[in-house]
Amino acid sequence: KLFIIILKYHFMRILVAPDKFRGSLEASEVCRAVEEGVKLAYPEALVQEIPLADGGEGTTEILTRYSKGRIIYVQTQDPLGRMMEAAYGLSADGNTAFIEMASASGLNLLRSEEHNPMLTSTYGTGLMLLDAIRNGALNIILGIGGSATTDGGIGMAAALGYRFLDEKEEELTLIGGNLIKVKRIDTSQVVHEIQGVNVTVACDVTNELYGRNGAAYVYGPQKGATQQMVELLDAGLMNLSKVATNTFGKDVSVVPGSGAAGGLGAGCLWFLNAQLKEGVGIVMEQTKVEESIQISDLVITGDGKVDEQTLSGKVVKGLAELCQKHNTPLAVVCGTLLISPEDIKQAGITYAVSVINKPMSLEEAQSNAFRLVKEATFNLVRLFFKS
Repeated sequence: KLFIIILKYHFMRILVAPDKFRGSLEASEVCRAVEEGVKLAYPEALVQEIPLADGGEGTTEILTRYSKGRIIYVQTQDPLGRMMEAAYGLSADGNTAFIEMASASGLNLLRSEEHNPMLTSTYGTGLMLLDAIRNGALNIILGIGGSATTDGGIGMAAALGYRFLDEKEEELTLIGGNLIKVKRIDTSQVVHEIQGVNVTVACDVTNELYGRNGAAYVYGPQKGATQQMVELLDAGLMNLSKVATNTFGKDVSVVPGSGAAGGLGAGCLWFLNAQLKEGVGIVMEQTKVEESIQISDLVITGDGKVDEQTLSGKVVKGLAELCQKHNTPLAVVCGTLLISPEDIKQAGITYAVSVINKPMSLEEAQSNAFRLVKEATFNLVRLFFKS
């Protein structure tokens, strides 16, 4: 600790902790661009890089790399039940798995004409969970953004041994359209390895399971649902809630986030006894970014676009709260800056700047993103540390 204090007074410590610039730079590439800009302005600076994510796309890669882990490839199924290969991360000690449900059950895996949440399933996500558990993972961090499904998590659960039966005690096909037919949940064949596994779900929405603010009404149309489908799916989620509440003795339908990923949030609470947490909070906890903020003189973050949504649950907001806590200035570089000076001040951001320094097309900005980030960083560091 004494050595760190001495360093802090001799050289300025700058923490670089950005999100990706969607469509142009991964978080690790933003780190490199920012570091080059820092070193150009202030060669003596001590720079630490921690690429971040908000719990969505890219989170598995970042957390796996940070834990010095490895990528595991597994045979699974896409949302329509077709065989495919997907990947998840496993920490170096083998104790923690990092899984993104979108890698097996994501909307991006389907052609636009295949979007239909009545027919899609989270079964492939369940197969990935099962593989991680059988590889010895005792902790699982599951990101549930970008789903193609509205099945309440029954597909995921079935891969782990749960059985969903209709009024004739016949096993149902595990798709959203069959939620309304679920009359009983059989737990007698659930894989024993799941006992004792701690599952944390990265969830950044607060929707309830069903109703006008639920999974079907809010997100169903984005997944290809017609109005009639939305109504059927909502009724199905309500039916699942009644059966599951009776089976497990707890009603989670109004828990914020239970409607995430087509009801997978609720499914994780019922079938995995999981906890739902804000995605960016999970990433920051795993990367121990707060410890680095405490000993930094400046934190530089970045995002492709900073708008009102950024200030609720994204990387920039999470860092701003921690920087305020430790009285460390926070600078933000971004592609598009869509918040007012009042918003910037209220959010606890010290300085924010768009990297766009002249009129240019989106394509030009994306193709020159590395250079633009580097130049914007150079200018902001000169402001903070004048020679």
